[in-house]
Amino acid sequence: MEKSILKKAFYNYLKLGKKALREHRFSKAFYYFENAHILGQKHLYRHTVSHIWLLILGVKKQNFKDVLGQLFRIIASVLFTLIWVPVGNTGGSNVSAVKPMPIRKELQKYF
Repeated sequence: MEKSILKKAFYNYLKLGKKALREHRFSKAFYYFENAHILGQKHLYRHTVSHIWLLILGVKKQNFKDVLGQLFRIIASVLFTLIWVPVGNTGGSNVSAVKPMPIRKELQKYF
């Protein structure tokens, strides 16, 4: 799979997540930001950006657990992305930050 296709899909999911966030459709925004995370997690900048948007979502929802979890994950993404990432991990604070997960069916074509 060509890297530019993966990058384009990442930014598309990020765009969809931002739109859902503006519309206060938080569950949908979370799902899109998770997909962006899965697609971007092997790239330092995109991985970190996906966690920043998950953090923004946590702030908008006023969910302290999500905010704290994402602050931790932002630091970890900067420190560890180039060394190791748990493939398929959705990036939310509702899952272990180090647990590999199956890649979602709709994203498998990018891998």
